[in-house]
Formats: sequence, structure tokens, C-alpha cells
Amino acid sequence: MHSLNYLGILSLLLAVPTTHSLKTQDWKTCSQSGFCRRGRALSARAKEAGLNWKSPYSVVPSSISIASDQATFTAGVTSSLYPDINFGLELRVHDDGVVRVRMDEVGGLRKRYDEAASWALISEPVISKDIKWKAGKKDIRATYGQKKENEVVVTFEPLRVSLLRNGKEQVVINGQGLLHMEHFRNKVEATQTEEPAAQEGEGIAGDESQVVIKAEKENVRAWFEGEAEDAYWEETFSSWTDSKPKGPESLSLDINFPSHGTIYGIPQHATRLALPTTAGDSPFFNEPYRLYNADVFEYLASSPMSIYGSIPVLHAHSVDSTVGIFHAVGSETWIDVAHASEKSTETHWISESGILDLFLMPGPTPEHIFRQYSKLTGTTVLPAHWSLGYHQCRWNYVSSDDVRTVQKRFDEEDMPVDVFWLDIEYAEDHKYFMWDKKNFPDPVEMVNDVAALGRKMVVIVDPHLKRTSDYPVYQKASELGFLVKTKTGSEYEGWCWSGSSAWMDFFNPGVWDWWKSLFKTQKGSEWSWTESTDAVHIWNDMNEPSVFNGPEITMPKDNLHHDGWEHRDVHNINGMLYSNLTAQAVAERSEIPTRPFVLTRSFYAGSQRYGAMWTGDNMGTWEHMAVGVKIVLSVNIGGFSFSGSDVGGFFGNPEPEMLVRWYQVGAFAPFFRAHAHLDTKRREPFLLDQPYKGIVKDILRLRYSLLPVWYTAFRETSVTGLPVLRPHYVAFPKDKGGFDIDDQYFIASSGLLVKPVTEKGATETTVYLPEDQVYYDYFTHRVHRGAANGKQITVPAALHQLPLFVRGGSIVPTRERPRRSSTSMHQDPFTLRVALSNTGTARGELYLDDGVTYAHQKGQFVWREFVAEKATKKSRAIRLSSKDLGAARPGEAVDGVVLQTFNPLNDYAKSIADVRVEKVVVVGLKEKPKSVKIEGGEELQFEYAPGVAASDKKEGTASILHIKDPRVLVTRDWAIVIE
Repeated sequence: MHSLNYLGILSLLLAVPTTHSLKTQDWKTCSQSGFCRRGRALSARAKEAGLNWKSPYSVVPSSISIASDQATFTAGVTSSLYPDINFGLELRVHDDGVVRVRMDEVGGLRKRYDEAASWALISEPVISKDIKWKAGKKDIRATYGQKKENEVVVTFEPLRVSLLRNGKEQVVINGQGLLHMEHFRNKVEATQTEEPAAQEGEGIAGDESQVVIKAEKENVRAWFEGEAEDAYWEETFSSWTDSKPKGPESLSLDINFPSHGTIYGIPQHATRLALPTTAGDSPFFNEPYRLYNADVFEYLASSPMSIYGSIPVLHAHSVDSTVGIFHAVGSETWIDVAHASEKSTETHWISESGILDLFLMPGPTPEHIFRQYSKLTGTTVLPAHWSLGYHQCRWNYVSSDDVRTVQKRFDEEDMPVDVFWLDIEYAEDHKYFMWDKKNFPDPVEMVNDVAALGRKMVVIVDPHLKRTSDYPVYQKASELGFLVKTKTGSEYEGWCWSGSSAWMDFFNPGVWDWWKSLFKTQKGSEWSWTESTDAVHIWNDMNEPSVFNGPEITMPKDNLHHDGWEHRDVHNINGMLYSNLTAQAVAERSEIPTRPFVLTRSFYAGSQRYGAMWTGDNMGTWEHMAVGVKIVLSVNIGGFSFSGSDVGGFFGNPEPEMLVRWYQVGAFAPFFRAHAHLDTKRREPFLLDQPYKGIVKDILRLRYSLLPVWYTAFRETSVTGLPVLRPHYVAFPKDKGGFDIDDQYFIASSGLLVKPVTEKGATETTVYLPEDQVYYDYFTHRVHRGAANGKQITVPAALHQLPLFVRGGSIVPTRERPRRSSTSMHQDPFTLRVALSNTGTARGELYLDDGVTYAHQKGQFVWREFVAEKATKKSRAIRLSSKDLGAARPGEAVDGVVLQTFNPLNDYAKSIADVRVEKVVVVGLKEKPKSVKIEGGEELQFEYAPGVAASDKKEGTASILHIKDPRVLVTRDWAIVIE
């Protein structure tokens, strides 16, 4: 949702919001943030000092304690700046080789916030019992790995932590000496002293007088901390003052990658996937990347500004290896990026509060990094199948009849859609859960009318609660003490869509069950949303949190949460707890738990476990369309695969050409929703003129035909952590030519490669092929050939043409029968598209379950593997087979459950026992087959069109074999032999 600056309560409540351009002055730059200023100044002093710079932090060797039964050690750390302040260091090596580095102040005046990891991690990681630490005079180290290729070394003086692979440094902490954990201290009030008056006879007569100068005490720490206390105890931005009652507590940390010249991650930012520099010589950006969840509507299309979410995870990549880091910190964080050389990267992390809690992921490949990270924070959830269809939204569908009319128009135009959305105007006075009965007099009947055609509704529930006596949600929350407090302990009041508002404190465990009870659709002893049904799912917006009259359009940092933690400590985690609890509420509202759909705007590491995200209030421009692709790729790198951008842009009125291109972009994002601002013209796809309407209709149908691919991809990511959208460095990590590519990508392991067109008036585009392999145009079957060192090709890209390719060696399962929604497709037959590689082979997978419940966790699913290969070593025949993967790999089938056995004839498989393959298309055969038959059975009918073979060297239209209705069953083993 669009948010406004605070222009006065009256205008806020009475005026309809209008579109504005981004007011960058509403958000801080580093120079306006005291702790970021201090961190950057520290870096500047270190750079000026050069080789004379030395970190003041060192390990006390006599304090080292090594655990006897696991790979853990602890030690004391001191700073030469403050010898009386004690710090504690702990390193753990997990059973998968991840190294956790923790440092905290010990025995200080206050406790630093140390709970960020507990919110992000799925469980406490298992520490290795096999790896041993060895302490020497100058360092302590541990060597591990199958070939003892990994080593972590902690140097005592100065403190330095390095992760090595085959003797080569991969990650170095405090190598530049920028580590600084500002300790808690008491505020010393400035005192003014007067010099005694001169006595008679003192001084010297004449024009010159003797001046008594009292020498100031030398600041011996100035070389490191600077001369002045910069914004230690109070800070003002615009009209707001942050009281900073705890004083300075920031954490500065340099994390460098001496062997990796390209880095990715730290979403969410509107910039390139391979992160541009912010420091060093001629930086691309002058500001650091900021992680501070904020309602930055109409954000810039190229900027290091923070936007709605923060995931402090980063990949560093080279042709030799990939390493990663996850910094579990929940406070505002700024990150500078520089390159000392083309083959190295330097990063400087500056956080306002929290402990050092850093996870070093050794890789050595992107696949390993994703597995290591998902083992920490969890994988993207396997969503409800219907949620992968098309979502139609705008601010606002104004009435029950409006919703029914929109549904009717989709059906009249034979355009598939699965979900209709309601924005804030459904709620009476923006009291969420409470229907505006003037415009929505029959909410349950409306939802039932949508559900009768197999569809769902998503309704917004924002976190701001209207402070009024006739709103039972607010009244009960206030009565129970569940709301965020001001610095003085009173209930915090801010302004948002509801006017005077309060915010739930989801850090309070007492809130959790009560919040979940609100979503119960059956009447109980306490108030709940009985005017709802199980067909209603939830949209959590504004959960950064957005506060119209707050500093930087959010909550004051000195507000108080449960256990007395300040908002500054938990800001970036706040939105995650809201959406996570809402997802649990939706899942648990019925007797048989069903998979919830919850869309969140704000997120943190771990949010992927509970739902989807979108890129927020984008603009209807070509630039925002293009950067949206990059943002979604970056969020996928951050472990959050269920993501997308608003099709058409939230603001503005895109011309038909732009809207068509945006549908092409959206159809190849995991989350596919069109949305629009209140002030925009209606732009549902059925309102377009021809030929645009027909093109969009084809795009929608293409998305639905590929739902088996998307759902199978989500099964894979839910188990392995590998993203659904894979940029080139993930798919081909040793191909340097693909490291900077972020405008085309692969769909999981499907073999599909897409290049969305995001330029006005384009009639052709270039596509990068990363290998010596054949790639087929998905629609025309034209053959394109890559090269061992990568190759750029030019392909047609008129408005009706989407550059979509199938990699040779892939088998793509689709459902080609047009339907009104995905729920109508469960008994539909399949088409198998077999795209032969240049060696004449292919492989693919298909995963199916009921798409709604959690029965798949009990073995209720179908998981098949399709393989095309030579029938025998010397044979020219190709054997296309289907076999069960569930029985072969039960422990890898579903997330979170290690099945010991699997029954291929489970109840779900029986429910689709008659679902068959109705067509097989084999692309790239060398010659026309003499026969095609079921192995051990009947001859099959087929048609053959000659063309270019996969094994040829030339290009052109590929040969195509159509096998007509082989009537083989999806749930059974079978083989087709092509002689």
C-alpha cells in the first residue's frame, strides 16, 4: 500500500492519497545516521593510516576453553582502548562445516540484543563432534572436510578470523581492523569550570598579557574512535529526536573475500544482482547499502536505499568457489562494498545494535551455500498449488458486486484466474476483520460465490489497529497489554490508514495464541472473524511497520517491546513475526490444517518458511519493470523463492505495450499478481483491446500450462533450498561470462530459460547461452547452439514473442487444456516435451500432491522421473521411461520429514490413478523412427516432421516427433521405445 508523509491529522483522514514521486529526504543517508557516520569515519581513519593501522581487539590466550566433546571454543577478548571492558568470543563448527562466530560484551552495564538468530533459525544447529580445535601460541585453528580442505583460523593479536579452503583465504573477519563493538557506558554530563580571577600584580603590564591555558586531557582513543562523541546520546532527524537512552552500542565489522570478485545478496535493494560498489575508487553508489525495513513507496529504480525487507545474507563468488555469510542482526545496518582488485571484495558492516553473530558458509558451490543457509533458516515453504496461479488485485474492488462482476468477466473471456483480492477499503473505517456492510453486505456469500468456481480470495489485514472503543481487536489487545509501548511505558499511538493506531507486539509470546484465535471462522467464547471462510487467505501489508507520522515513516527507535527491548534492536525482524503468526493462524483455523497463503511486504531471514513476498509499491515504468526482475532474483538468492512484483506497476497507467510485457515478466515469476493504485484506471486484462487482450490471454494460459513445472520446482526448493529462479552464476558457477547476468534466468531444474523483454519497442533481444549445448525455442522449436565459453544469440522478440527456451537434455511436463482455474486441472492429462541434448538424452521430474493439505508429509504424493536415453549401448533406439522417485528417495521427497518408506499406491496416487500422458513431443531426433511402441506392448501412432537434430552442428527448426495419446499413466512405471 501507498503511504503518505504526515501532513496533519485532518488532511490524513479526509484526503484521498495521491501519487507522489519519491521524497528521498524522508529517509536517512549514512551522513544523517550517527552510528553509520561513526563507522564510515572509522574506515576512513584506517585507510589514511594504512599499514600503521592495527585493530585494538585481541584474544586473551590464557582464557581459551576448548570443549572436550564438540567443535566449540570460547575465549576472552580485550580492547586496548578500554582495558577494563570485557568481551567474550565463541566459535562453533557445525556438522555441515558452517562456522558460527559470536562475540558479545561480558559483564557490561546492560545486555546487548542477542535474540536475532533465535527468530531466524529453525533450530539450534548441531555442532560437530569430530572436528577438533588446536591452540598454538599465536592462534587457534580447526581443519575439517572430507579431504581436510577447510580450515578456520583465529589469530590472537590482533583478533582476526579467517576461513580457508585448500590453504587459500575465502573469508576474513577484521582483516582491515574495522571491528568495533561500542560498549555500554554511563553518560558523563559536561561540566564548565571557571578559571580563578587574576590577583593584583599578576600578569605583565603593557600591550601583551600573560594568558593561562589549561591543557585539555589528551584523547588517547581519538586515533580509533575520533575526537568527538558523535550522536552518542541523542540524535535528531527532521523533526524527530531519538533519545538513545542506552547510549552508543553499534557494531562495526569488516568481512572480506580475498579470492572472490563478485558478490550477491543482502536483499532488498533496487539494483543489479551482482552488487555494485559503494566505496573505494570510483564507486557506483556513494551511499552504503542499507538494511532497514521501510515503506519507501515509488522507490528509485537504481539505489542502495533500503526498501521493505532485509535479509543479511551474502554470497561471494568466483570461478573456483562460492562462500557465504549470514549476519544475524536485527537492527538497522549499513554495508559498504569495495574491490581492492578484480578478484577480491571488501565489505564493511555497520549495525546500530546487537551482538556479533556471524555464520560462515564454506560452500564450495552455490548449491552447497543454499543447502547450508536453508539448514540454518529453513527453506521456502511448499505453497498451496492454487497460489501459483494468477492473482487479480487492485486498491480497491469496491463492493461484493464488483468482485462478482470481475469474476464473471474473466470467465466470459476464458481467462484463467485463481484469486481475487480485497485491499483496505473492505474494512469499516479500516478496522481490519470488520466488513463495511454498506459495500460488502454479504461477505460470506461473496466468498462462497468465488469459491464455488474453485477460486480463493485474499483479504488484507494490516498491523495498525484503530484505537477506538468499537473495535474489539484493539480493545482486547489494549486490555491484555499486547501493544507496543513508548519509551515511557505508555501505549504507543501513531497514525496510519486507520487514523489513530496502535501496534501489536509480536515479540510477546502471550500475543501468539490470541492472535491466532482471531482467525477462527466458527463462533467461540471470544470474538473472532466469523464472517470469513476457509477460502479466505491473508495479505499482510505495512508491516515494516509503516507509521505515517513517525521518523522515516516508521516507529520511533526508542519504543519498547516485550522484555524491554527497544524497537531499534528488532526493527528488521518485526514484520516477519507478524506474517509468520498470521500464516500459523490461517493454517490452524480449521480442524484439518491446510496450507495458508500469506503475502508479506516486510521480511527477514526465515520469512520464507511461511509465505510469499512482493516487491512493494512499484511504478508503471519500464525501469521498474526491469529492476523488479533483478529484485526478485536477489530475494531468491536470499532464500525467499516465493516472490514477485506487481504486474503493471502499482502507480501509473501503463500503455498496452508495457502492460503486455509486464504480464510476460509476471508469468515467469514465482508469485504472479496484477495490482494497481486507487487513482489508476481499471486495467484488468479483459479490458484491453485486441491484439493486446489476446496476447495476455495466451500468457495466462501459458502460465497455467506450466503449473506442473512451477509446483515441481517448489518441491525441490522446499527440500534443497535451491532457489526457484536461478541466475546464471547458480546454474553455471564456473562460467564467468554469466556472473553479471541478471535479466534472464532458469526455472529451477526444469531446463527452462527465460529472457523477459523490458524495453519499449523491442522487436529482438540478445540471450546468453552458457555452454556447448542445444537450446530450443519453446514455441517454434528452433535450434540455437551455445559454446563452451558462452555465446550471445539474437532472437525475435516482437510484442507477441516471449524469449523462452528449453535446454537440451530436459523433459518438461505440461497440462495443455485451458481451464478457468488451477483447481479444475487436477484430473487433466499431461504432455511431455522431450528436448534431446546433443548426446541424445533427456531427463525431467514431476511432483504432484493434493496441493492443499499437509498429507504430503505423510507420503501422500506422486513424484516421478522421466528419462530419455539409448535403449542399449549399441542401439540407435531411444527409450523414454517413467519411474517412481518417492520409493527410490523417500528421505528427500518433502521438506521437514524424512520418510522411511513410501507407498507408490498411496491414497492420493489412487485419486489420480486415471490421469494419463496424452501426448509426447520429442524434439531433435536424428531421423524418422521406424516404430514407436510401448515396451512389451502395442505400437503407437505418431507423426514426424524432419528438421535439425540435436546432435547436428547446424541451426534451424528441429525435427519433431508427436506421439499421439500413448495412454500411459502418470502414477505408474512405463517405457516407450522409439526405434
